[in-house]
Amino acid sequence: MAMTTYKPSLKGLISSFEINYMLLTRLLGKIDQVDEQRNFSINENLSYLLTIKEKTKYTHVVEFKQFDDKADKVNDSTKSLKSSYHKPCMLIRIYHDARLAEVIESQNIRQIKPRYDYPNSDMHQPDEKQQNHHFLTQWLQLCLALGQTAVNLPKN
Repeated sequence: MAMTTYKPSLKGLISSFEINYMLLTRLLGKIDQVDEQRNFSINENLSYLLTIKEKTKYTHVVEFKQFDDKADKVNDSTKSLKSSYHKPCMLIRIYHDARLAEVIESQNIRQIKPRYDYPNSDMHQPDEKQQNHHFLTQWLQLCLALGQTAVNLPKN
């Protein structure tokens, strides 16, 4: 049986970019400067960290990392085991003028293509870019639904 070739949907990708922009800007709130961070605690074991890495006139680059709070608090005797556990991390470019957010790096893979031939030497899925954006959407929705963060309120 012949395998059908995956054809990326430009409409679907742009829709993902728009949804992720909306969700991400809600999570970032008022933080705007390079190295500013916002931590979202989901429960005692899991949290996410957003860090602004780069800022230009019309874009930001944001790093989004997952942390396992209990594993990060374990003593040094298990450090080698802890370091072998790979935690998800993404770099996202936010285009404020176009109101889009694009994953530009995921798990140290830069310039994710919209389509990969399959099979391939790096074992990427044919729809790797779409899957990364769907994964980002799920992370953002989780942080909005269950995340707790410390917010400094202005004093009147």
